[in-house]
Amino acid sequence: MAIFIFGIPVLLIVTVIFMVVFFSKSREKGDEDVFKSVYVYLVLFATLMMVIGGGISVFMAVADMVSPQGYYQSFQEYKEMRRYDQKGEVKDISEDLLQKEYDYIVKDDNERMEKQAKNQLIKSLGFIIIPLPVFFYFNRMRRKGNA
Repeated sequence: MAIFIFGIPVLLIVTVIFMVVFFSKSREKGDEDVFKSVYVYLVLFATLMMVIGGGISVFMAVADMVSPQGYYQSFQEYKEMRRYDQKGEVKDISEDLLQKEYDYIVKDDNERMEKQAKNQLIKSLGFIIIPLPVFFYFNRMRRKGNA
């Protein structure tokens, strides 16, 4: 969250400085060439930021798959929660049954978290695969001097 709070103003300032310097150096060129160059560089910047963000998100998804968070509720807490029914009366449930239910819940939670991590990984790869060809295309345009 702090990255977004401090990163966006810094990004805007850097972009404005870049545009001022670029416009001041390109006064003798036509306006069309200047806007075309600014457009190409902004597309390059945006696609590069998307690829970097996707890479960070891929790393986080892989980290969640390798080392998932632990289940938040201990067996003792689960046992206390299951002690009473909805009316507030004490239920008589065996310790073995409670342990089996708890183990099932923990296993189910771990499987759910693993599926979420895989889903996040696939979404994150989209932020790398989709903008990368656009970045390469505009970078090739920039190198050829079309921008």
